Amino acid sequence: MTDPVAQERRWGARNYHPLPAVMSRGEGCWLWDTAGRRYLDMMSAYSAVSFGHGHPVLVAALTRQAQTLAVTSRAVHTDGLGPFLERLCTLTGMDRALPMNSGAEAVETALKAARKWGYRVKGIAEGRARILVAAGNFAGRTTTIISFSSEAQYRDGFGPYTPGFDAVPYGDAAALEAAITPETCAFVVEPVQGEAGIIVPPRGYLAAVREICTRRGVLLICDEVQTGLGRTGARLACDHEGVKPDGLTLGKALGGGLLPVSAFLASERLMAQFEPGDHGSTFGGNPLAAAVGLAALDLLEHEQLAARAAVSGAHLMARLRALAARQPAITSVRGLGLLVGVELDAARVDARTACEALLDEGVLSKDTHRTVLRFAPPLTITIEQIDQAVEALERALLRVVRH
Repeated sequence: MTDPVAQERRWGARNYHPLPAVMSRGEGCWLWDTAGRRYLDMMSAYSAVSFGHGHPVLVAALTRQAQTLAVTSRAVHTDGLGPFLERLCTLTGMDRALPMNSGAEAVETALKAARKWGYRVKGIAEGRARILVAAGNFAGRTTTIISFSSEAQYRDGFGPYTPGFDAVPYGDAAALEAAITPETCAFVVEPVQGEAGIIVPPRGYLAAVREICTRRGVLLICDEVQTGLGRTGARLACDHEGVKPDGLTLGKALGGGLLPVSAFLASERLMAQFEPGDHGSTFGGNPLAAAVGLAALDLLEHEQLAARAAVSGAHLMARLRALAARQPAITSVRGLGLLVGVELDAARVDARTACEALLDEGVLSKDTHRTVLRFAPPLTITIEQIDQAVEALERALLRVVRH
């Protein structure tokens, strides 16, 4: 019998180090491996599977559209794109949307728009525009994006890097203001940093950033590829502080766990910088993506998933903090909604080892920065399933923690 892992190792690039499980089927919050063993998915593909695996409403939308029209390119109009863009803008409060595929593409689109706005509107000298970012950011691994990453591995061996970026400490509004110069056109920030280890900024930070950017004539662009569409217990993480950015990036959950769908959304004054030919994508906004994206947005509202995530997330945090009181290997629990990080004492247990032990208990999670377990299950998860996951974590840690 053919071994798929052996095939992957023989023929695939070695740019991932997967956990030792071979998944073959998913339904709701569950995954099954090739041996038929079931796992509770507490990761949901980094928020891409926010609606659960194979949600019947989304699968039906995908199937109907695939049987009608899937891809045309933007060379012509299609009957599904307009309704998708309207729904996307009305739900987020933004003026216009530019559809792309991956989250990284959405961020790249935002960077282009910000620079052109800097030159055409703010009057920055050509080639001199600078964009501020937060240290610890993660927006993908394209050449431009790694140029402003503070993660050494993402940059190592891939230079020369794209110039024009400056980093400021995350969660420090005063540092942001001090770093702004006449050549600063934008500040790009995650309302909650995901890959950095689920870092939640101090309360009031985003509101303060909004005020500073408005007063200093700088665009605020919020990267909500991971945090958007209900993940943090609100439709957007920005909504927790009533902040409306000038630009917004969405992805992952926008594709319903079925397709790569992303978008850059912006105010009229910012999106107006794009003219025909300035930017594009063969697959961005294709009929299949538009149909699934529209169905995902409708499902988000119909099933009140943001509100459910707020309640479920509070329960998850409470259970994890109670576990931390009994388990000294857990040094902190932090998060917002159903985006939660469990910090481990590296002297007692490696996060990768903890993930593998958790997998043995039938729960899928993923480590980040070797010290943090990430919990970001589908927003459809039940309280009973959350309890199962926490109980499995307790058993896993009892087996692998060094005393």
